[in-house]
Amino acid sequence: LCSLRQGPAGGSKDKCFSKLFTASGECCRACNLGEGVVQPCGVNQPVCEPCLDSVTYSDTVSATEPCKPCTQCVGLQSMSAPCVESDDAVCRCAYGYFQDEPSGSCRECSVCEVGFGLMFPCKDSQDTVCEECPEGTFSSEANFVDPCLPCTTCEENEVLVRECTAVADAECRGLHPRWTTHTPSLAGSESPEPATREPLGTEGVASTAADTVTTVMGSSQPVVTHGTADNLIPVYCSILAAVVVGLVAYIAFKRWNSCKQNKQGANNRPVNQTPSPEGEKLHSDSGISVDSQSLHDQQPPGQGTQGPAPGADGSLYAALPASKQEEVEKLVGSSAEDTWRQLAGELGYKEDLIDAFTREECPARALLAHWAGRESATL
Repeated sequence: LCSLRQGPAGGSKDKCFSKLFTASGECCRACNLGEGVVQPCGVNQPVCEPCLDSVTYSDTVSATEPCKPCTQCVGLQSMSAPCVESDDAVCRCAYGYFQDEPSGSCRECSVCEVGFGLMFPCKDSQDTVCEECPEGTFSSEANFVDPCLPCTTCEENEVLVRECTAVADAECRGLHPRWTTHTPSLAGSESPEPATREPLGTEGVASTAADTVTTVMGSSQPVVTHGTADNLIPVYCSILAAVVVGLVAYIAFKRWNSCKQNKQGANNRPVNQTPSPEGEKLHSDSGISVDSQSLHDQQPPGQGTQGPAPGADGSLYAALPASKQEEVEKLVGSSAEDTWRQLAGELGYKEDLIDAFTREECPARALLAHWAGRESATL
């Protein structure tokens, strides 16, 4: 009996994980992860129960520990991992804060001032670690996220305007192949060739938005380089000149074409025809010529003499192809309103009939259609 109360022999004790025994000498069983002890080991084995998700947890294998309550994230803390049966919740301070281990509260991250850059970021329980920007780097803004940035290196076609420092980047400006100084032109003289000067150095550069005036050390003459705005002026002038030349050429071509058509119309008339002054060819801005014979035929009976048969001096308008008639309509209709009215008057139409044509959708077409019905309507 004494040996049972004291537990099993030494060999059995070494194999017991919990190092605890029941009253009968059995090794007490331990509760697994996610389980907590409800009734400890004593007379009988311990009683275990599962932990509640998001409420309690147990992250150890034990024969004595119950389920522990989950940690609550409050204030500036945010939950990065939820609480489950076997693991507690993981809280992390919000962006821009870190957790102070002694107090457990969130503190604002330190800011690296101008001229200092980030070495180690601010996160978890570590504050921002800054370093002074070494030579060749700079930091022009105070924050806790940006490291020291490398200085800008000017290209071959650029000139250094400002050196790089720990608090500001280097500044470069484009360099023209040749810097030109314009000399004033004399009255009545040819355009002088501009005097050119090679760039001698980059010291003492003073610039404006449009022109850059460079004073080279050891020289009293400023070197002027003109910006992009001056370079575009010749381009604009060339474009304007091309537009003007094109308009002049177009107007000249239209006038030449109109004169050519008038000459061809005059040459097509028979040589033996000797019309009276009233029978001269009538012209309008539309380019249509009306035979005087048509005018005589349209006069009332008994007025004037009868002319030759229709078509003797030209082609009947009604016999023309539809395309030609449409072209004539376009020529008459595209001119001013007074043009076709004047043509109608020359053809012998009265004012009341001309007014009737005006009420049509296309007055010029109505005039030509009515005139084409006459036997003497020739072109």
